[in-house]
Amino acid sequence: MTETAPLTGAAHATREPALLEQRTPPRTTGSWPPDRGLLRGLLKTARPKQWVKNVLVVAAPAAAGQLFTAQALTQVALVFALFTACAAAVYLINDARDAEADRAHPAKRHRPVAAGQVPVPVAYAVGGALAVLAPAAALWLSDPLVAALLTAYLGMQLAYCVSLKHVLVVDLVVVTTGFLMRAMVGGLALGIPLSRWFLITTGFGALFMVSAKRYSEAVQMAGKGGATRALLTEYTTGYLRFVWQLAAGVAVLGYCLWALEEGGVPHTSVLPWRQLSMVAFILAILRYAVFADRGTAGEPEDVVLRDRALALIALVWLAMYGLAVANW
Repeated sequence: MTETAPLTGAAHATREPALLEQRTPPRTTGSWPPDRGLLRGLLKTARPKQWVKNVLVVAAPAAAGQLFTAQALTQVALVFALFTACAAAVYLINDARDAEADRAHPAKRHRPVAAGQVPVPVAYAVGGALAVLAPAAALWLSDPLVAALLTAYLGMQLAYCVSLKHVLVVDLVVVTTGFLMRAMVGGLALGIPLSRWFLITTGFGALFMVSAKRYSEAVQMAGKGGATRALLTEYTTGYLRFVWQLAAGVAVLGYCLWALEEGGVPHTSVLPWRQLSMVAFILAILRYAVFADRGTAGEPEDVVLRDRALALIALVWLAMYGLAVANW
C-alpha cells in the first residue's frame, strides 16, 4: 500500500498542469501570423508581377493625346485597378481548380493554394467576390461598356482555364484578346473612338509576343520528357514560328499605314514624328524577334527590361510617338 502512494501523488501532480492548461484562456496573439500568411498567400496568388501588363490601359488615351487630364488620369487609374482585380479573380479561381494537379507538379506545388497556405474554399470565395465586384464597380463608377468588357474578359478567361487552353489556335487567340482588351478599356472609359490601325497594330503585336513566347517554350521543351503546357506537344515549332512571323509582319504593316496616313490634316510639327517613329517601331520588332528566334522570348516585360538595347529603342519610340501625338 505504501508503494502506490508516490504513484498516486505523481498522477495528481501531472493532472494539475493539465487542469491549469484547460482553465487558461488561449492567447489571441497567436492567430495573427496565420492571418498574415493567408493575406500574403492571396497576394502571391494574384500574381503582382503580372500587373505590369495592365499598364496597357493607357494605350488608347495616350494614342489620342487625351491622357494628361485630371478626368483621364482618374479613369485610367480606376480601370487599371478594376482590370487588376479581374485578373486576380481569374488567377485565384484557376489555382483553386488546379490545386490537386499542381501538388504533383515540381514547380507549381509551391503555389499558395497547392501548398495549403490558402485554402481552396477561400481562393474560390475571394476570386468569386472580385469577379462580381469589379464589373459592378465599373458599372457604377465608369462607362457601362467598361463593365461589359470586364465581364467578357472574365468569362473568356474562365472558359480558357476550364477548356479553351486545350484547343489548338484558340488558346493563342484568347491570350491575345486579353491583351487587346487591356488596350481597349482605357479608350472605352473615356469615350475615345478606337481607330482600325490601333486595333490591328495592338492585336497583331500582342499575337506576335504571345506566339513568340509559345515558340520559345516549345524550343526549350524539345528533347525533354515533359511540357509546362500540355498543348505544346501538339504544336510544331515550324507552325509557331510561322504565326509569330505573320503577326510581326501585320503589326508592322498596320503601324506604317497609321504613320503614313495624315487624315487630311498636314502636320505642323518640327519633324514628321509619325513617319520617323516607324523606324523605331520596326527596330523594336526586329530586336524582339532575335529572342524569339533563339527561343528565349519569355514574358514580354522580362524580355524588354532585361535587354538594354530593346529598352532604349522602346524609349526612343515612345518619345517619337508622344511628339507625333502632341504635334510638336
